[in-house]
Amino acid sequence: MAEAATRRHPLSPLSHAVGRFAAATRASGGAVRLAELPFLAQLNVRLDAKGPAADAVELALGIPLPIEANTCVRGGELAALWLGPDEWLIVGPAGTQHELEARLRAAMEGEEAAVVDVSAQRTTLLVAGPSARDLLAHGCSLDLHPHSFGAGRCAQTTLARAQVVLVPRDEHKPGFWVLVRSSFAGYLADWLLDAASEYTAG
Repeated sequence: MAEAATRRHPLSPLSHAVGRFAAATRASGGAVRLAELPFLAQLNVRLDAKGPAADAVELALGIPLPIEANTCVRGGELAALWLGPDEWLIVGPAGTQHELEARLRAAMEGEEAAVVDVSAQRTTLLVAGPSARDLLAHGCSLDLHPHSFGAGRCAQTTLARAQVVLVPRDEHKPGFWVLVRSSFAGYLADWLLDAASEYTAG
């Protein structure tokens, strides 16, 4: 009998990044907090923002798809990230991708639209703490000041030369999501740990 496959997130177990993130967080005295948020549901949606499919998706998710470039809409446990004029990334809790995909497909039925489960394409790194913006600024050319890149924004950019989707969290949960392709996760984890050493005690 075939054994059931064990799902492993990109930073486990070889990189030991989870433990290293925890150690760096402790050493910084809370100035920076690093963690992986593995297995978040991620679905790529393509449709006409002015067509009926967009309205159907809003009803299905309970949140509208943002139509302004580089913005994010949150509602409950879901977030809709603008990736292009006709492209969005829907992010939800771990393990909900199949239910979300089915819900979206049902809403889009008969419309010119597409949804693809891309949950395995990227993992999500959390960079938080009072020095999070300064840490990210070491490797990102965006203006990360809250007035320019605060809650409700998102951007496809590079961090330490790795392509990422960068998302500020809301005011109640300060910090950033860094969505990075799984194949670059180990590299970016090492870079973040090295950059965080500036903020470690002693």
